[in-house]
Amino acid sequence: MPTRLIEADGGANDPGLEDTLGEVTRWVFDDYLSHWTSVANGTRQEGPEFILDYWGCPLHISSPEMNQWLTEPRDVVGFLADTQARLRKAGYTDTAVLDSRVTVFHPGGVAIEVIWSRRAGEAEIERLVVHFQGVRNRDGWRVIGIQYTGTNAESLDEIWPIHRGNRRDSGLP
Repeated sequence: MPTRLIEADGGANDPGLEDTLGEVTRWVFDDYLSHWTSVANGTRQEGPEFILDYWGCPLHISSPEMNQWLTEPRDVVGFLADTQARLRKAGYTDTAVLDSRVTVFHPGGVAIEVIWSRRAGEAEIERLVVHFQGVRNRDGWRVIGIQYTGTNAESLDEIWPIHRGNRRDSGLP
């Protein structure tokens, strides 16, 4: 699972950003993903309310099919419950990470981009590319925004290439 730190000005010289990168990477790919998967596949007997330890409220969710703010905890939990019920019906067992990228803006703000391959055994049920906007608050890290869409790609660079330079170089006004 390749994870890269995208540096802001001086980022390479700030060891705190490397610490944040490690912390967020563990939080998402070790803690969140295993918790989400084990609840979704039924190996962990827990309701969807656990998601409030990972997703904040309000939470903005955007996809080609929807664009809305979930302003109440019950709405956030309901969104997850509907997603996981749909996956269980399809025989969901686990999620493979095909590619990932973590951008650390500062010690309290990150973006996490990932391609999830959701599976039923060896068969892929769906493949999504997801962008999470994360912030650190008094309770720890929380996702406050999610954008996602289906994809066939195996690399984030195929979908969202990294752009460098300034507006003068891009031809934008």
